[in-house]
Amino acid sequence: MTVETLHNHCWPNSVRVVDSHTGGEPTRIVVSGGPDLGSGSLAERRERLRDEFDDFRAAVVLEPRGTDVLVGGLLVEPSEPGCVAGIIFFNNVGVLNMCGHGTIGLAATLAHLGRVDKGVHRLDTPVGSVGIELHENNEVSVENVPSYRSAKNVTIEVEGHGTLSGDIAWGGNWFFLVEDHGQLIEVGNVERLSDFSRLIRAALGREGVTGADGGEIDHIELFSATDNPSADSRNFVLCPGGAYDRSPCGTGTSAKLACLVADGKIAPGETWRQESVIGSIFEATGKFDGDKVIPTVRGAAYVTGEGVLFFDSTDPFRTGIST
Repeated sequence: MTVETLHNHCWPNSVRVVDSHTGGEPTRIVVSGGPDLGSGSLAERRERLRDEFDDFRAAVVLEPRGTDVLVGGLLVEPSEPGCVAGIIFFNNVGVLNMCGHGTIGLAATLAHLGRVDKGVHRLDTPVGSVGIELHENNEVSVENVPSYRSAKNVTIEVEGHGTLSGDIAWGGNWFFLVEDHGQLIEVGNVERLSDFSRLIRAALGREGVTGADGGEIDHIELFSATDNPSADSRNFVLCPGGAYDRSPCGTGTSAKLACLVADGKIAPGETWRQESVIGSIFEATGKFDGDKVIPTVRGAAYVTGEGVLFFDSTDPFRTGIST
């Protein structure tokens, strides 16, 4: 199927999807019927999905079939040997480098489909292969890509809030992590937290602050203490499309772990329990890989639905509603 026919003539009539949630954050995996991205690495196929099939991305995750909160994933054949599947994640505004909660949800989806059993497996992603381990009670561990802090105490001027400092870290996506922010991290305060985090992201763009090699910092992560005795910290994560992460964020927890190790606040092998703004928890441990940390993030995922999305050729909103 060529790009022209997909866009103009031969849009798929339907695709099969499996929905899940991980710590409250929803994931929709396209398991069949998606566009043929050809061969090559997952990074190359991610670019092809971004550049040539963006209407398909939008149709799967945007209204009227989805929501701004929903993270999608296209299941593809892996290019890395030894991997059971390849995955390209996307959301309401574009493709993603990696998605930690989505990987946990994908593992639960593959188990639901009978494609993997409990135990250890590997998945191919655009930023490298990652390990997954399926446990009892719907829990999954993800051995993420090597994570690291690229800059500490970076100061920016945030409109209406003055000077603010944070760390820049990679956990599969680029994060700006802020602890001294003066905000109340509670579920009843998410609108204010979202507005505040958008101002931070705007300041980063305005001042030209990036990750290594000019990587766009598209995730903002706020931290605070928590009164939950089962957790070490509570966070709020603003995702690239403007929605907040209901889960503690897998790549964000990885980035936080890298900062903690760099500061000597946690040793490799120790467990960090990260609580989300809605109260769900991921457990994370790490091991050294040179000057980087390989995080393992554990959380629970539940399949919430399985079905078919239809794309009627006469539907004026077949490719979704962008706001």
